[in-house]
Amino acid sequence: MFQAWQGIRLLTNSIRRYPVQRLVCVKATTTRMCSGYQQANVVILHKSLADDFEAFCHANPSPLPLLYRSQPGEWGCPPLTADADIRVDCPQYCVFKDGLLVSRVSSLMSYSGQLQDMVSFYLGCSFSFERTLREAGVPVRNVEQNCNVSMFRTSLQCRGVGQFQCPMVVTMRPVPEEKLDIVAQITHLTPLAHGGPIHIGDPAVLGIQDVSRPEYGDPVALGPGDVPAFWACGVTGVEAVQSCKPPLAFTHSPGCMFLTDREDSSVSASTSPPEPDQCPLTFSISQQPLHYSVASKAVVQSIRDLEKIIGEDPGERGIHALFVQDELLRSCLSLSHSSSVLITTGFPTHYTHNPPEETDGPPGAIAIAATLQALQKEVAIVTDHRALEMNQRIMEDAVKKGVIKTAVPLLSYQGKSPDSALHFLCHDGDHKKPRFDHLVAIERSGRASDGNYYNMRGVNIKHLVDPIDDLFTTASTIPGISTTGIGDGGNELGMGKVKEAVREHMPNGSLIACDVAADFAITAGVSNWGGYGMACALYILSLCPIHQRYLHKGLGQPHPPTQDQHQAWAASLPTVAKEEDMLSILVQHGVRSGKTGTLGMEVDGLTFHPTHSDLIIKLRDRTSQRK
Repeated sequence: MFQAWQGIRLLTNSIRRYPVQRLVCVKATTTRMCSGYQQANVVILHKSLADDFEAFCHANPSPLPLLYRSQPGEWGCPPLTADADIRVDCPQYCVFKDGLLVSRVSSLMSYSGQLQDMVSFYLGCSFSFERTLREAGVPVRNVEQNCNVSMFRTSLQCRGVGQFQCPMVVTMRPVPEEKLDIVAQITHLTPLAHGGPIHIGDPAVLGIQDVSRPEYGDPVALGPGDVPAFWACGVTGVEAVQSCKPPLAFTHSPGCMFLTDREDSSVSASTSPPEPDQCPLTFSISQQPLHYSVASKAVVQSIRDLEKIIGEDPGERGIHALFVQDELLRSCLSLSHSSSVLITTGFPTHYTHNPPEETDGPPGAIAIAATLQALQKEVAIVTDHRALEMNQRIMEDAVKKGVIKTAVPLLSYQGKSPDSALHFLCHDGDHKKPRFDHLVAIERSGRASDGNYYNMRGVNIKHLVDPIDDLFTTASTIPGISTTGIGDGGNELGMGKVKEAVREHMPNGSLIACDVAADFAITAGVSNWGGYGMACALYILSLCPIHQRYLHKGLGQPHPPTQDQHQAWAASLPTVAKEEDMLSILVQHGVRSGKTGTLGMEVDGLTFHPTHSDLIIKLRDRTSQRK
């Protein structure tokens, strides 16, 4: 530490002074110093506030990982370094009076009297993991650009304790897209340096309007192919001081950290691969706005296993030609981030019967809705107006039988004017106020390139179909709304994403292929299976600590689900008994099997026992391995 302190002494003599309205420490940052060792943010408060601030840190461990709390008047911090003196060991300090920044000083020696009654808090810092990132081949842009890291005040409110009520501050580091996985994996191993990123993608998701204008630190330019990644930041402690408004308080100047003798934990951990449950993987889930999500390697593999199960093709329809890996995973990651989901189903393939619907689609839609409800998402179903009353009766019967706990609101859409879809999807037709943030189509008739709707035999059934496709095409123009299509033949809504494969490989493909693409196209042997797989995948994600921390943007203490939550989530999943009841309800309402037209216990010509029941058991067995 002697050499580090010498460097700090030199730096404190050359610190640039800035107007008090902006907290910066540009050329004297400690980002390059004592590489591989932990650095610390510092907050110094009167002893009367110390217990509340410690509780505030424990309530918000991502931005405020507490390394050490001193005794009143204690200058040193023995667990972190020997022979320290907090009055002189930061390159620059901020002095606050009544919550206002009044000066920056290179020493607190003149405040020694007041410090006798004050407590110092040392909080982890993300500078600690920068060397490990560089050694892993990750460019650290703020180091390359010889400037401080960018720090932003967000719209995320920390968990308040006493007088400490403030928004979270985050750092932003531009990361090449191909390096996102290794960055997430390295930083996940450093919980005392804020852990993994809390958001990757569009800054506006965090309430940040302009990344070129940070509240603290310096602007850091993104390179070609870079993605902005955000970490919780200890400068949240500065915001806490300002919110509390104590008569006198001190903090380090942002970027001018306290250096410790403690080795960065990621240095040793990076030499061995993490366990699958502790290995984050990143996935793009939206381009408008840009948004990535995160889940553990173990969970990713579980969902890939589910995707393989639902892709079984006992009907030998050749659906493997339409398969795109990780569509189930990415769709469910997106759904996990959603708050309001609109589901649509209904394929009137039996145009000579009344009703013309088939048994594939509604069971999968109900299974998805049940799990989304259990996860506290708002859910609605939109269907053809002519089938609305029948679907309401089916929903009532499903609730009575316990297939789903609560009835899902049923809507219809007929597209009577050019802006009908926009007004249906958004409050007052304002694209900045969407009612839904994800649309899911499962075994829903999809519009072909000629504007018609075809069953697998090539029969045009347009007269039976409302233009719900318009909701998907309009959603593609509204930032913040994602879409998923689930199908088993390529003529279903959303499968336009794989229309070239449909045209090439499926019977009548050049005629029947749906032309309307969804963001995610999930291929299943039977579309219902896609719905069952989606329900199971959402459940698995709900039990993934890495995903849940990212989902909640690092706010609050990470807690496993309560027993009641776990039971409610598990109870929502499809079972053989529930799906048999659901199919029986459809048959009672005259709904027929898609392939054969049989009014009986089959879907797409496959009897419920053993084909569908066995597949449900497989899904549940794979899902239960993640409990």
